[in-house]
Amino acid sequence: MTPAHWLLIASLYVTQFLPVSFFFMGLPAILRSEGRSLEELSVLYLLGLVWVVKVLWAPLVDRISFGRLGHYRGWLIFMQSAMIIMLLLISRIDGVSDMGLLMALSLVLTMCAGTQDIATDAIAVRLIPPGMRGVGNSLQVGGGLVGIALGGGATLALYNLVGWAGCLWLMAAVVATTLVQIVLFREPAATEAEEEAKGGAGQSYARLWRFWRRPGIGRWALVMMLTPVGIGMVFGLLTPMLVDIGWSLERVGFTLNVTGSLVGLPAVLITGVLIRRWSRRAMLVGAALVQAAAILALLPLAGGERESQLVLPALLLVFLIYNPIATIMMTIMMDHADPRTAGTDFTAQCSFYTLMGFASGALALSIAQAHGYRVLVLVAAGCALLAGALALWLFRDPAREKPAVEKAAPTPAE
Repeated sequence: MTPAHWLLIASLYVTQFLPVSFFFMGLPAILRSEGRSLEELSVLYLLGLVWVVKVLWAPLVDRISFGRLGHYRGWLIFMQSAMIIMLLLISRIDGVSDMGLLMALSLVLTMCAGTQDIATDAIAVRLIPPGMRGVGNSLQVGGGLVGIALGGGATLALYNLVGWAGCLWLMAAVVATTLVQIVLFREPAATEAEEEAKGGAGQSYARLWRFWRRPGIGRWALVMMLTPVGIGMVFGLLTPMLVDIGWSLERVGFTLNVTGSLVGLPAVLITGVLIRRWSRRAMLVGAALVQAAAILALLPLAGGERESQLVLPALLLVFLIYNPIATIMMTIMMDHADPRTAGTDFTAQCSFYTLMGFASGALALSIAQAHGYRVLVLVAAGCALLAGALALWLFRDPAREKPAVEKAAPTPAE
């Protein structure tokens, strides 16, 4: 790994989260301020399903290369270019009144970002040494935080100043700078084993099935199923809760997506260092307990508290744990990924993990609508405690054993 490689990986995660965070975090605040209901906002979660179903084409990203453009480099060049085009197209429509067209174009944009994510994860698995995976994934989550700060925070804060089109043009310009980095990047040549592992399309999808049959993956899947539920429930409703107590769009955007990201960034970097010192299991259980405490700290906000000295610390505490949890989970996902099928293996886990996160967000909207924000916070805290107990009971640390991918890695004869 060279400094240029680290910078490229960070930039890729920034640019793929930049537009996505605007539609997930900035747009809900805009629509809520226009009087849209919580049920209408739930439609935005459909875009998040791309991060779930992208596993369906991950084997193709692992299999198809683009000649002189390179394998994953070729995918990145095409996806970044497509994202720029889509941002410019979306800038020409009314994002508030023409929601149907906005959703259609945003879906295409999100699919491009999701495909870029597959290729970026595959390059990260191949380039980052096992001993640096904690640091590498802290860089991944940190890059995402910068993307959120820009896409969900800065653009939302600038919305009243530069307007809808101006926000989209600014995001397109940022994506274009990363495209230059990709063009200058020279992808390492595939090894003979990686070339043999490609096989045909049928073999590519067979590897996806084989991944879930590897020893220990079933226990890990149960941990992935519950870990994101508690924090996902409350995180998805932070914006509506703040708008409901009278916060302006600028204040919501700056607090959640700028201040929150700046607080989360050092927490993520510290987590990356701690993963090198402590076991994955200890990190998971500890994070779950802190997660439950952070969720309970939101009870005053859930009850309609408007005083900043009570609301702001609770919000920042959520960011202090939300992103480190993602860093820990992605590090373990990378432990389970075979470099020969890195895009497929990593995406299979991320898609499952993301499915639970978005499902919990959609469920949270229903719970909040029916029973109020306080009940939602208590349910979310209970889920966080249950996740910690499950990790303590079921999880086996792959970093302290022979990696499962080495035990059951696909061979040309399979």
